[in-house]
Amino acid sequence: QVQLVESRGGLVQPGGSLRLSCTASDVTLDYYTMGWFRQAPGKEREGVSCISDRDGWTFYADSVKDRFTISRDNAKNTVYLQMNSLKAEDTAVYYCAAAGPGACVPAFNRFAFHYWGQGTQVAVSS
Repeated sequence: QVQLVESRGGLVQPGGSLRLSCTASDVTLDYYTMGWFRQAPGKEREGVSCISDRDGWTFYADSVKDRFTISRDNAKNTVYLQMNSLKAEDTAVYYCAAAGPGACVPAFNRFAFHYWGQGTQVAVSS
């Protein structure tokens, strides 16, 4: 089973930046689609971004386009989410997740992802 461990989040001021990482243990991520999701209190978990296996195709939710960047380093078995120009509405618990090949599509959703990180809290506030 894929085990995903996320870095710690933190408290960031509006307009600030933060990078999250997610590292897999016991398995390589070369053949997995990787995604980042977030869940704010009282809301459903939503897809933020995903990156395909090998070829690096990426997709972003409209709410984070031009602000967030997903990347992966297969040699380190790690996926990253660089978050810039953070807004208060970005406050949420962020989860990384893994799915099979071909899961990073415009309509990607959490139901296609079967392996999840533990979640990390990101708070954007002054």
